Amino acid sequence: MAAPLALFDDLDAAGRDAGAALDRAVRPWLFDRLDWFRLVRDYTPEGDPLVIRARREGSRAWLFLARKGAYAQALSNWYCLRFGPVVDGADTAVLGLANGLRKAGISHLFLSPIGADDPLPQALKRTGWAIARSKSNESWRVTTKGISFDQYWADRPSRLRNTARRRAKTPGLELIIHDAFDAKGWADYESVYEASWKPPEGSPALMRALAEQEGEAGTLRLGLAYLEGRPVAAQLWLIENKVATIHKLSYAEDAKQFSPGTVLSAEMFRRAIDVDKAELIDFGIGSDAYKAEWMSECVPLYALTAYDLLSLRGLAGAARAAAAKLVPAQRSR
Repeated sequence: MAAPLALFDDLDAAGRDAGAALDRAVRPWLFDRLDWFRLVRDYTPEGDPLVIRARREGSRAWLFLARKGAYAQALSNWYCLRFGPVVDGADTAVLGLANGLRKAGISHLFLSPIGADDPLPQALKRTGWAIARSKSNESWRVTTKGISFDQYWADRPSRLRNTARRRAKTPGLELIIHDAFDAKGWADYESVYEASWKPPEGSPALMRALAEQEGEAGTLRLGLAYLEGRPVAAQLWLIENKVATIHKLSYAEDAKQFSPGTVLSAEMFRRAIDVDKAELIDFGIGSDAYKAEWMSECVPLYALTAYDLLSLRGLAGAARAAAAKLVPAQRSR
């Protein structure tokens, strides 16, 4: 039987300890998998890896962190749509993660974005940490279980439907959806992104590695719109376990008047609902107004700051934060 608590500074060692528990076959959510944390480590490192594994009452939990001395943050990056402890079984082992942080010498913790139901904040509070949770962003989603695309589409605003219908008739407009990695398609995706209104991609190499990985797994849906042969809109979706997640979308700024992004989105939704039978579609992170036209539910996301009140560093950090009116020193907010 493995020890109740283990600390790792190497992801491969953590993986050997976990067995298959962090693999795709067991983890339905991309951001809970060891493969994802390896991508973060390899392409967007923000500190030294620290993995805490706790075991309690037949359950296990892992917390993947990047540490800098006594400070730790999520082993994550701006591509991550949700972060939290990875739990195998009940939440009972999460309490051990709080003790693992203390054993690792961590006195200041920051995690984002976390969900409202994340069990870690209360586990920290119960074990002597001062915590503050504040809203950091939001995510839009729509439930599509048991409905067709036509039923979904009928509930969308008439302005959106009319725009998609009119612009779909644009001469020379062609749509292609790849469900495996395609080098030319990826080059076209990158060219659209570069011609869009968006800032430079944070880590193009990571996005390509993710697309290759998910293309091999069969979850990739890379949508492209071409106008007279030129790529003008692109979207990267992943569809797995009946959940479709929109990770990236962009369109060429000089083709905006043709609404290629709207036309491509309509086809991507059609494919996800009618062909892939997605029961939930997640639009990722962001409060962009246009997302409300495509989705029906807005889910808040939070940032968690925590200080260990049983350590001198943690006490000092909590006191400074309280003085700056960032966190109450003795109670949660």
